[in-house]
Amino acid sequence: MTLHDTVHRVTQRVIANSRDSRADYLELMAREADNRPDRGQVSCSNLAHAYAGALEDQEALKADRGPNIGIVTSYNDMLSAHQPYGRYPERLKIYAREVGATAQVAGATPAMCDGVTQGETGMELSLFSRDVIALSTGVALSHAMYDGVLTLGICDKIVPGLLIGALRFGHLPCIFVPSGPMPSGIANKEKQRVRQLYAEGKVGRDELLESELGSYHSPGTCTFYGTANSNQMMMEMMGLHIPGSAFVQPGTKLRQALDREAVHRVAAIGQDGEDYRPLARCVDEKAIVNAAIGLLATGGSTNHAIHIPAMARAGGIAFDWDDLSELSTAVPLLAHVYPNGSGDVNAFHAAGGMGYVIGELLEAGLAHRDLLTVSTGDLSGYSLEAGLDGDTLAWRDPGPSGDTEMLRPAAEPFQPDGGMRLVQGNLGRACFKSSAVERERWTIEAPCRVFQTQKEVAEAFKAGELDRDVVVVVRFQGPRANGMPELHKLTPPLGVLQDRGYRVALVTDGRMSGASGKVPSAIHCTPEALGGGPLARLRDGDVVRLCAATGELSTDADLDARDPAPDPSPDMGTGRELFAMFRNFADGAERGGSAMLASAGL
Repeated sequence: MTLHDTVHRVTQRVIANSRDSRADYLELMAREADNRPDRGQVSCSNLAHAYAGALEDQEALKADRGPNIGIVTSYNDMLSAHQPYGRYPERLKIYAREVGATAQVAGATPAMCDGVTQGETGMELSLFSRDVIALSTGVALSHAMYDGVLTLGICDKIVPGLLIGALRFGHLPCIFVPSGPMPSGIANKEKQRVRQLYAEGKVGRDELLESELGSYHSPGTCTFYGTANSNQMMMEMMGLHIPGSAFVQPGTKLRQALDREAVHRVAAIGQDGEDYRPLARCVDEKAIVNAAIGLLATGGSTNHAIHIPAMARAGGIAFDWDDLSELSTAVPLLAHVYPNGSGDVNAFHAAGGMGYVIGELLEAGLAHRDLLTVSTGDLSGYSLEAGLDGDTLAWRDPGPSGDTEMLRPAAEPFQPDGGMRLVQGNLGRACFKSSAVERERWTIEAPCRVFQTQKEVAEAFKAGELDRDVVVVVRFQGPRANGMPELHKLTPPLGVLQDRGYRVALVTDGRMSGASGKVPSAIHCTPEALGGGPLARLRDGDVVRLCAATGELSTDADLDARDPAPDPSPDMGTGRELFAMFRNFADGAERGGSAMLASAGL
């Protein structure tokens, strides 16, 4: 199928805008490959330090018998999605020995759970934890003892951070190894119902906790289609997983077979083999465009409007919200997964999952097929579903959608365009997740009420001050103000107001997660309020217009005639003061909100 004109046009623009930075990056990676140490020439003292803890693999390492794989793990057992990784290194080392390779844990990264920190001060560290993870990945791989990399990570900032860090070692092959979602719990509508009842004061904390534990109940990824599961979708769309790996549950024979294949494959695609597939070549402009296309086609997390530009920069690629918005005009919405639909990612996988989505996009000319993937071919192999033939890993055609309320063909989509839109005007540029909002709510025009914290919004809601048509503005929540926390605690009260019949919207320079829900929202607004951005000049009662259909975010107030609200002082505690340099040097949300990348000139 011929590539769609819009996909082709955007891709060519990304290539043109990236020409110099991409050439510089590839030149650096070529030098890194040429300068990769020959372990036979490395100081024996250095090697002894590296091999001392290898135990069973010491002799193989001393003899330099095969590739040595560096494992970068984000294991902890507070984060349910990462709990399965605890025993992974033992298994991965066994799988490596099967093909004459060795594996070592090169290092570990932190892994925050945004579900735990929602509404808490720790959330202000969340976005910047992505940079810390990238830095940790860099430290792990800096030992220069590895011929390939396996990255173990699932959740929100972890996969983007791992990829950013790994791309600076892009002369090495790298495969991402997911651990899979937990089994499904209570119905998502029931969870949503209890949350809303709690917001209205009709049930207590005991009932709410029981409901939440019914949803988040065992090891594995949370099963709603938020940032963590959007990460897994993107790794498939970019060809960085073993095909079909994304949504296979932990502890199953198929999961173990996919993990084994990842180890065998990364050992086969190194620089000294016959099928060299370095990460720097796998993640090119087409792969980045594919990640964005997958996000739009599945209604994925809005957080990736920040992460995709940051990941792209690490590979010398320039990608912005204009590119994302233009792609959204051409890419149809093929999936309705909770919170956009009723079924979770387990139901999505059972209905055909990523194999079905990729197959539909490729057949419609809506995704790039000719990627250099970590598998044996191009992206065509990712349109298949992984399974077992006895004990042998095999792939098969997923067939037609198993549930047309969740997955539809490109010719009969849920909506003809993608799940995310750019809105802009005299209040700045922001993202609007149209796939989660009913079309009749795409346009909201109402007087605004301005807040600076989620707590202030909650207090006004409880006092009945928001019982009207209103645009709620929450400002000073951008990267430089307080680390750009997710504002997920706003969703229940705003949802209650909407259900009461009011026309309600949210405008903020903060983030909302992939679970943001049904309220029309202009999020990630840039320039942020800190330093005199447009939101700092809004006042209570100013009429704000938000329209996803026309892409408008504006007010009729004369902002230029006003002084901005004063910048708040940074808070301390919960380690926030340690992240002052990340806040002080962060660039805007559309660039990825990264002090690390900005300071590096990337």
